Order: sequence, then C-alpha cells, then structure tokens
Amino acid sequence: MSERESDRMIEAEPGRTPRAGRGRDADNAPPEAIVAIPLRHPWRILIAVVLVLGLAVFVLDAAQRSDFGWPDVGKYIFDRRISQAAWVTLWLTIYSMIGAIVLGLLLAIMRLSPNPVLKSIAWLYIWIFRGTPVYVQLVFWGIVSLIYPVFTLGIPFTEPWVTIPNEVFTNLFITAVIGLSLNEAAYMSEIVRAGLLSVDEGQEEASTALAMSWGQTMRYVVVPQAMKIIIPPTGNEVISMLKTTSLVAAIPLSIDLYGVSRGISAVTFTPVPLLIVASLWYLLFTSILMVGQHFIEKRFSRGTGRVKTGKEPAGSAPAPTVPGEPGGPGAPLGTDFGGKG
Repeated sequence: MSERESDRMIEAEPGRTPRAGRGRDADNAPPEAIVAIPLRHPWRILIAVVLVLGLAVFVLDAAQRSDFGWPDVGKYIFDRRISQAAWVTLWLTIYSMIGAIVLGLLLAIMRLSPNPVLKSIAWLYIWIFRGTPVYVQLVFWGIVSLIYPVFTLGIPFTEPWVTIPNEVFTNLFITAVIGLSLNEAAYMSEIVRAGLLSVDEGQEEASTALAMSWGQTMRYVVVPQAMKIIIPPTGNEVISMLKTTSLVAAIPLSIDLYGVSRGISAVTFTPVPLLIVASLWYLLFTSILMVGQHFIEKRFSRGTGRVKTGKEPAGSAPAPTVPGEPGGPGAPLGTDFGGKG
C-alpha cells in the first residue's frame, strides 16, 4: 500500500488526524509566526530613574537659589546690547568658516599634489596651526599691527619700492576673522583630504575612460561621494567655531556675545546671570546649526542603502508563494520588467 493511500485511510477513520507535514495543504500552509519575548533589563530602568530624579533635584535646587539671579537673566536675555553682540558672533562664525573652507580646500589639494614643495608647505602650515593653541594665535594676530606697522615691497637692504600702511590688522573684526580662519583652515584641510581619499581610485579611472575631464570627474563623481565624509565633521567644526569666537578677547575684540556680556557684568556685578544669558544665546545658535546639519547630512546620504521604513506589525509572516509565480519556487530570475535581479 502506498503512503498516499494510507493517509487517505487514516483521514477516513473517525477521530484520527493526518500526520503532520503530510499532504498538499500542509506543504502550502504559511509558517507559524515566532513570538519574540523581549529580555527584561531592570538595571536600565533603575539607572534611568536615578538620572531623571537627579536632574529634577538639580533643576528645583537651581530654581530656588538666588545666586543664579534669574530676575537678571530675564532682564538681559533680550537686551539690545546682547542681541547685537549675538549677531556679531554669528557673522564672525560665518566669515571665518567661509575663509577656512576655501583655504582648507586649497591646502588639501596641495597635500595631495605630487609636487614635493607644495606638499611640504601645506604640511608645515598644518603642523604649525594645529600644534599651537588658538588663543596664542589670536594674541599674536592682535599685535601684528605693532610688529608690522607698514608693509613694504622691494629688494632687502635697499630702499623699498612700495610702502603700504597696515590698515588691515588695525580693524579688530577683520583681524579676528583672519585669525580664526587661518586656524580652522588647518583642520578643514584634513577633513577635505580625508573625504577625497575615501573615494576609490577606480572611480577616477572609470571617469577618464568615459572621456570625462578632471573638472567633470570632481563635480559628478568624486565630490558627491566625498561629501558624505566631509559634511558631518564640517558641521561639527561650524558649531565649534561658534563657541571659539568667545576667544577673540585675546585680540582684543569685545563686541562679541561673550565680550559684551562680560562688560555688562563688570558694571552690574552680576557675572553669573550674564554668563547664563550668553550660554542661552550660544545654545540657540548651536541648536539651529545642529538641525541644519541633520538635513544636510540626510540630503547627501541618499543612495547609501540606508532606507528607513516603517515598523512592520509584530508576528507578520511573509505571504505564501505559489510555484511558477514571481518570487516563488521555479520563478524566472529578474524582475517583472525583464531586468536581472
């Protein structure tokens, strides 16, 4: 007696069920959903509760302490002098980052150049400006007008041909932009160089084989791929530059956010409230920059394969497939449009 006939006889008997896994219905039945039971982490819950309680205690204690001077914070948070100084800080950041990005791109190209002279000069520049504190550099740029009152052009030890008064470094705002840009350019050059080196050399070879020029290769092939590496650290450098502008007091420039708040606190003898006011303005600007950085990163990360989809319902199982249909056993390779999978 064959196996199929025995199954039919068992099914015909009252009170008997067919053997599991036998028959066409059992073969085509969808698999049972696996119910996953998440692990419990009581220590995580305990640590979270302790942190939340600690934060709540700190906030309640700070709100009751008169040393923070909350009435003075509310008085000066929208003061006209503070708001104008905040705009000065913002423009310092913008101008300094523009100069740093342009100069950093030039230094990165010099570092990647086969010319040993250009490569050595770029390396020396980066070594000096990354190896010395930015505060010391700003102090030096603040006294450049004393060291070089005029700029001369000519042959050494002879009468100069051209004499130009040093009016650039007498403007403290321009001096601050120059000092911050020169320091930040050393870091931006390494960021740009790392982004360009992250693109495989085969991409450039393929572009050359397609008769693309160097400019087209950089614009359409290398730079779009390198931007995914360059954008995140550049956003961090912009936020860092915003906070570094508080060091321009070394020049000395005192019309920025920190300088004005410090000047007001020296008159009113309220240093803590003015520090809180300056910190709130810095937090406002950095929060806006972080949001902008998020959307820029999202724009340049398209096509990386990290596609976010909605969560599927728990316990969902794939739909059963029928032999011969697309996706099922025996189905031809490729999509419905005839392309290869």
